[in-house]
Amino acid sequence: MVEVEAVIWDFGGVLTSSPFEAFARYERQSGLPENFIRQVNSVNPDTNAWALFERAEIDAATFDALFTAESTALGHKVAGGDVLALLAGDLRPGAIAALKALKGTYRLGCITNNVPVGHGAGMAGTLEKAQAVGEVMTIFDHVIESSKIGIRKPDPRIYQLMCETLQVDPAACIYLDDLGINLKPAKAMGMRTIKVTSEAQLLEELGALLGRTWD
Repeated sequence: MVEVEAVIWDFGGVLTSSPFEAFARYERQSGLPENFIRQVNSVNPDTNAWALFERAEIDAATFDALFTAESTALGHKVAGGDVLALLAGDLRPGAIAALKALKGTYRLGCITNNVPVGHGAGMAGTLEKAQAVGEVMTIFDHVIESSKIGIRKPDPRIYQLMCETLQVDPAACIYLDDLGINLKPAKAMGMRTIKVTSEAQLLEELGALLGRTWD
């Protein structure tokens, strides 16, 4: 097996708590079916409001209108603006510590599907949170934001672009993401992949692949 030279991270749901947790709370509070927001996002996944916004092809007002229409068509009206307010998760200190521990030993990349709302790459709701996210982003050797380049995961080009920038073969990479659909292209390119379900599981599986423990 090729020696690992780079570790590439998703951001939301990996280095932060998952926005899906916020979606679930919203659904319970609003009397919506479980996973309804994710259902809306899964219909026409390359051309729906979410896809267009992550490629920065529409603005927040247009996303609000389109998502509201899409959710209404599926039986429950959910304002797109309400969903955007749920996106920014909380930083996971253990994952951040692991990221810092790898700095200098491995090339580090971040590929994040995000939208042009809030503050900074993490779509933070406050400047204080944006500053904390910004400090994390400085740890990476390279960051790719879908809303800045007009390409979003799982488009294979976004992974290839990261490998080219880091000057590393995909077979020498580990890629972490909380969505299986985003892991498939990375795995097909030869990367070792980790589907993140929790901070503890992330640290355990990453440590196993790298043959190390975390302080």
